[in-house]
Amino acid sequence: MLPKYKRILLKLSGEALMGDANYGIDHKVITQYAYDIKAVTDLGVQVAIVIGGGNIYRGMNEAETGIERAQGDYMGMLATVINGMALQSGLEKIGLYTRLQSAIKMEQIAEPYIRRRAIRHVEKGRVVIFGAGTGNPYFTTDTAASLRAIEIQADVILKGTRVDGIYTADPEKDATATRFETITFSEVYQKSLNVMDMTAFTLCQENKLPIIVFDMNKPGNLLNVIMGKNVGTLVKD
Repeated sequence: MLPKYKRILLKLSGEALMGDANYGIDHKVITQYAYDIKAVTDLGVQVAIVIGGGNIYRGMNEAETGIERAQGDYMGMLATVINGMALQSGLEKIGLYTRLQSAIKMEQIAEPYIRRRAIRHVEKGRVVIFGAGTGNPYFTTDTAASLRAIEIQADVILKGTRVDGIYTADPEKDATATRFETITFSEVYQKSLNVMDMTAFTLCQENKLPIIVFDMNKPGNLLNVIMGKNVGTLVKD
């Protein structure tokens, strides 16, 4: 069987990198992600990645911390670069070629984000990791993932989370919650389901970019999604 998708944007949660710890990076999670990503690149799938920073720094209430929102967002962007470097190291350890591109200039550790260069890298089979979000405060890494996916003309956004799809309610709190196999963008709005922040979600809808929400912490799930198996929830028009 051939992969269903040729070029993907994989959105990973920073919190997932903590594993069972309360903060930081668990090398076992990095290793699992690296092998799962290698399994799909071995099939010729072109992979770009956006990763969050919540395991290192989360946006906090300005009234409690004294740190204004914009400053806090920049701190979060730097956290995504740290996670990107950790994932880059894990991927290269098992033989993948990678490039880390940052929306904030830091030439010693990452290339500046250049759209054409990013496309050329994935065409050559390199895994491209986009760090520092969009480079602007007030935008989430979900928005960065949507924007970069559209810019590099990805076929789909794969949002790797700790739950195996979109449910009628929070499955960790409601045992009666049921999973959607497919759902439209309009239905997500109508049911007020939390898939991505509204800016990111609207970008995907306007550009007809499908989203698949799936459990990235289950080894082999990424490959199953790529092969078109019934894993996670597909959001499309």
